[in-house]
Amino acid sequence: GKAIELAEKEVAARPKDARAHYQLGAAVGLQASYIASVDGKLLAGFRAASRAYDEHEKVLQLDPSIKDAGLIVGTYRYVVSTLSMPMRMMAYVAGFGGGRERGITLLEETAAANGENRTDALFALVLVYNRERRYDDAQKALQELRRLYPRNRLVLLEAGSTALRAGRAAQADTLLTEGLGMLTSSTGPRIPGEEALWRYKRGTARAELGKVDAANEDLRSATAPEAERWVQGRARVELGRVALRRGDRAAAISEAKLADSLCQQSNDPICVAAAKK
Repeated sequence: GKAIELAEKEVAARPKDARAHYQLGAAVGLQASYIASVDGKLLAGFRAASRAYDEHEKVLQLDPSIKDAGLIVGTYRYVVSTLSMPMRMMAYVAGFGGGRERGITLLEETAAANGENRTDALFALVLVYNRERRYDDAQKALQELRRLYPRNRLVLLEAGSTALRAGRAAQADTLLTEGLGMLTSSTGPRIPGEEALWRYKRGTARAELGKVDAANEDLRSATAPEAERWVQGRARVELGRVALRRGDRAAAISEAKLADSLCQQSNDPICVAAAKK
């Protein structure tokens, strides 16, 4: 709130100053993220996001060399382009622009510049490239993030997950094994149920490689009580698939039923559909 107050004074004093508009947009953008994610007030967050978007669009008009403004503008342009037609029309009325390619280009320009938003733009591109099935581009962004943050094992987790989505199980197994080694040797804090998440991902990769015993060991570990429910549910789906490969239909049905229940409890419709299938 204080940051927004100060930035508004700067904009009022110098309405043509691109940097002043950038600071106002950045502060309002953080407010939008907080309202929507922490407070859970999506409509109020939408209003703040619209203002942040407008401010950074103005920055790019006043001074296109300020590439950091491309993070908010590029993100929202891409997000709007993925909405249904009625939702897109509502977004246009609210003042958001669309354009999938333009949004991606702005994010790429922000990531290529050596500004304060480079890391955020790289993470955004990982999400966007995966959604667009541009897995090689996603891995390039992840390689750069690994170079910038060599001790961040969660970047490795996402690299392994991206390899899985691309159907590269051997690469996923290698990356996830390296990351699990980092996890084991780390004395720092962990995300809740983190080891189970790693085991679920690696178990999935090993199942695809036909390493049945190793896959079973990982996937069983991923169903431990301390694991998040959605992780347990998805691990059960994979255990069911392994059982099917062995020809054990009874075990597959048992795992699928457990998975269905866990995934419904964790509001994971993708997992529910996989369990039912």
